[in-house]
Amino acid sequence: MPRDTTASAAPQATLGTLDGIAFLVGIVVGIGIFRTPQVVAANAATDAQYMGLWLLGGLLTLVGALCYAELGAARPHAGGEYHYLAHAYGAPVATLFAWARGTVIQTGAIATVAFVYGDYVAPWLPLGPHGTALHAALAIVAVTAVNVRGTPLGSRLQRLFTALTLLALMTVVAAGFWVGSAAEAGATLGGPAPAATPSGGAAGLALIFVLLTYGGWNEAAYLSGEVRDVRRTLVRILVGGTAIVSLTYGLVNLAYLEGLGLASIRASDVVAADVMRLAAGEVGAGLISLFVACAALSTLNATVFTGARVYWALGQDVPALRRFGAWSARGETPANALLLQGAIALALVAYGSVARDGFQAMVEYTAPVFWLFLLLVALSLFVFRRREPARALPFRVPLYPLTPALFVATCAWMLYSSLAYTGRGALLGLGVLALGLPLLRMRGRTRPGEE
Repeated sequence: MPRDTTASAAPQATLGTLDGIAFLVGIVVGIGIFRTPQVVAANAATDAQYMGLWLLGGLLTLVGALCYAELGAARPHAGGEYHYLAHAYGAPVATLFAWARGTVIQTGAIATVAFVYGDYVAPWLPLGPHGTALHAALAIVAVTAVNVRGTPLGSRLQRLFTALTLLALMTVVAAGFWVGSAAEAGATLGGPAPAATPSGGAAGLALIFVLLTYGGWNEAAYLSGEVRDVRRTLVRILVGGTAIVSLTYGLVNLAYLEGLGLASIRASDVVAADVMRLAAGEVGAGLISLFVACAALSTLNATVFTGARVYWALGQDVPALRRFGAWSARGETPANALLLQGAIALALVAYGSVARDGFQAMVEYTAPVFWLFLLLVALSLFVFRRREPARALPFRVPLYPLTPALFVATCAWMLYSSLAYTGRGALLGLGVLALGLPLLRMRGRTRPGEE
């Protein structure tokens, strides 16, 4: 019997609550928690302010998750945010978002995470002068191949990666509390660094990096077309996943404070490695490389899985891209879309191998475009409530309109900050977004029908 990989196949509800939480946690709990605490500590005046910033980040993330729960439960679709934007604002905005996600937001994130994986694996398995890029490319190829093979295999792999990542972070937590007080740790590291007296603006800058570390929870929107009993399950995924992430980040940062102290966190470029070094010497510090590699693979697999769904949704609406709107019935996955996404990500890796500006440059490239469209999604909740006041909603965001208004304000502030604190990278990302304007001529004029 021939394989059915035509566009007539459609996403199937094969994912449960545990699968969805594993994807959400796997995306969010990635490389950020190993890299941003030093920046946050450098802009926090006290231990209480440092922990308060992480707590505030968790609360703002929960606000966004509740808004997405209403949108996703009312409009379940594998196209996620693309689907919301199409119905709220029409085809042009949704098409530009699909272009941005495919060329800036998602593929940039995939390439960045793959490079981090390569950085930590290359010393263990050297592959020559371009070893980092080769490892990055191999990781993208392998993870894409797994997801092309099928959704069930990708979801099982994500459960494993997420469990290993959480185990690694709990090991760091245990090491931090075992090391002892912050003062003793500071003495062991050669004395505390000079105290900082950050301003309110510095605390605001720190919050940018906190929210970046919490970033990725919105990817759960792309699971809404493939989860069982979506109107209940998606809420559980978003709220449960956000709670796990917030608890994990709280414990990890308490352990950093207990093991190193705020001053030593400010002075450290590798906070987790320093904690492990104090607990178990150089062997412990070396193990953190495997921990970060595990976290990177977890994020990479989940990002690849959700990222291709927007290519599939665009292929459903743009006749010239119909090939990417095909859904493989055998693998229960958008195979062609996954291959396109992998090819673009590999091109970014090739570019990065000769002209790589590092983590900060990639943040500058992606952040303004990301927060622009997240702001539009946040506003879409008000659009739908006003347009369809009598529509029965399976889940309503609590304390409307205050909760979504806070989400809108957060997105607007992050958009402003990502432009104010960045340079040419931000302009490059916006320039690539503008290059997608010709796609609007390719798209049909018909507005997507409501479900």
